[in-house]
Amino acid sequence: MSEIIDIERPSKELISSLEGLGSATASGELHKMGIRDPFIQGPTSFTGGKSIVGPALTLQFLPIREDIYQDGEYSDPEEQLHRKVLYAAKPGDIVVVDARGDMTSGVFGEMMLTFFQGQGGKGIIVDGCIRDYVHAQELEIGMWLKGVTPNYHTQTNIYPNSYNTPIACGGVLVNPGDIIIADDDGAVVVPITLAKELAGVGGEHSHFLRESCPSSSSGSSLRGKRRHSHVESCQPSSSRSAGRGASLSGTKTLCDSRCHLVPAPPTSRAAPPTAQAAA
Repeated sequence: MSEIIDIERPSKELISSLEGLGSATASGELHKMGIRDPFIQGPTSFTGGKSIVGPALTLQFLPIREDIYQDGEYSDPEEQLHRKVLYAAKPGDIVVVDARGDMTSGVFGEMMLTFFQGQGGKGIIVDGCIRDYVHAQELEIGMWLKGVTPNYHTQTNIYPNSYNTPIACGGVLVNPGDIIIADDDGAVVVPITLAKELAGVGGEHSHFLRESCPSSSSGSSLRGKRRHSHVESCQPSSSRSAGRGASLSGTKTLCDSRCHLVPAPPTSRAAPPTAQAAA
């Protein structure tokens, strides 16, 4: 068997700092950092309630062309790339697969996923399908998929072309070693270059939600509930204290550009003058 291609993994401390953040918070914060859309579109959770965070191993499929790829299901299995990416797995890893959205190719089956779990893998994100789901669903790993199929990986339209190389999954670039955050909302790609910053501001946002949600659930108003990144408190730079209906709507705050000010509700307007008064 040829040499296994490995990845450079982030520290366990960095992974731990992102756990509990959630895909929704990660997506919103990454957008403020300049990543317009980190969401892997297509795969959804087939293991409801699971939440995973870990570095990405990647696997790329391409369309089959018969003069390039003619191997069968078990041809030279130790050289099959969809096996090699699992051989590279270490505890905490997440395998992300660009299966081109194909719904007729099961890129992994029960046997391979059982092996992956034994390696300590946390989960898989597949822009396509797996097979043997009736048994695979009993495993402890998380699975985000477009669907399931009885077909094996190269039975119809696609074949594995490379692993642990940059891929496009669900319309998003995934580099080996990027961090994946996945839960019931979906899967988000955290560029490794932004992971430390996200761990900081994302933690603040999670604290804000923990503090705000209980009071909101009891029926308190959403008015005034806002989060300010990187600061413990914000004061308005100016206020309109005079006159009825004064509000902070449109007022700038003394913090960075990530601050969000909740617009004040419209104030009640005085009744229009009567025709006699106008005269």
